Amino acid sequence: MCIFIKKIISLYVLFNSCKIETNDYFYKLQALIFIKLITLNIKKKQHLTVPKVIIYIGKILQFFSVKLTTLYLARLFTTPIKYKTPKRELEMFNNSIQKRILIPDVNKEIVVYQYGKSDKKVLLVHGWSGRGTQLVKFADALVKEGFSTISFDAPAHGKSLGNSTIMTEFIASILEVDKKFGPFEAAVGHSLGGMVLLNAIKKGLKINRLTIIGSGDKVKDILDEFVSKLELRSEFSSHLQQHFEKKYNEPMENYSAHRAAKTVEIPVLVIHDENDYEVPVTTSINIHKHLKKGKLLITQHLGHRKILGNPFVIEKTVEFIKN
Repeated sequence: MCIFIKKIISLYVLFNSCKIETNDYFYKLQALIFIKLITLNIKKKQHLTVPKVIIYIGKILQFFSVKLTTLYLARLFTTPIKYKTPKRELEMFNNSIQKRILIPDVNKEIVVYQYGKSDKKVLLVHGWSGRGTQLVKFADALVKEGFSTISFDAPAHGKSLGNSTIMTEFIASILEVDKKFGPFEAAVGHSLGGMVLLNAIKKGLKINRLTIIGSGDKVKDILDEFVSKLELRSEFSSHLQQHFEKKYNEPMENYSAHRAAKTVEIPVLVIHDENDYEVPVTTSINIHKHLKKGKLLITQHLGHRKILGNPFVIEKTVEFIKN
């Protein structure tokens, strides 16, 4: 217990030096999880690690209360990190037309970025803890080819307000952006952005082509891994799923990417790196199996985020959209 107290003191010091701008200490706590989440060992294999203090808190709660532990997990699961905009994205940020719009279905505002001048529009969708300018390399390449791009900071991401969100709010945002800024020739989504675009098409989004990069697939697998990384009993994955299903009155598995893929009629380019240690390549292989007009491109040694700046991946995406 003495070690645990020392961890709390250390965490307090980290809070006060944390560069993330918020007064919500729980939000900073969750942010620290993901800031430290991914490390690279000398063998160039990524390992997901969670700070021990976060694990200790979960284990203590687990001992006393299933309900409190589930609420703790739910808060962690729905709280993204708002990173500062990197220098490589500043040109897109500064040269885009930015607007705040309300998403009526979730009663939240988001920031939308209009980049380039063309009636041929492509929608770009970031992943969890991403930003509307994160796919800047794709945006630049598309603008050079005569397209314009529309992207947005999802609820609780980037410059959009709030600290918490969930997948359904991403989908609602896409559908509202389509109403206000569409129609779109195509869309590109990274990670969770790929999952939500497949689900948005299922719910009525009309585009001609879709590219998904490093997309997740089965919601249950995501929950299982989340609970496993926190070293809690596996049953808490089910508790967490039941919590969300009761709250939103809908089965979470309805949003698994491969289920949505079955309903997609348009051509879809599925890109994934076999060395992605955040989202395994098997997710995209499974999604591809359920697509009617799918094309699978597997890369190597690019991981989950480096892939967004790879010239070959960008070239293949632009070619796919143009043709």
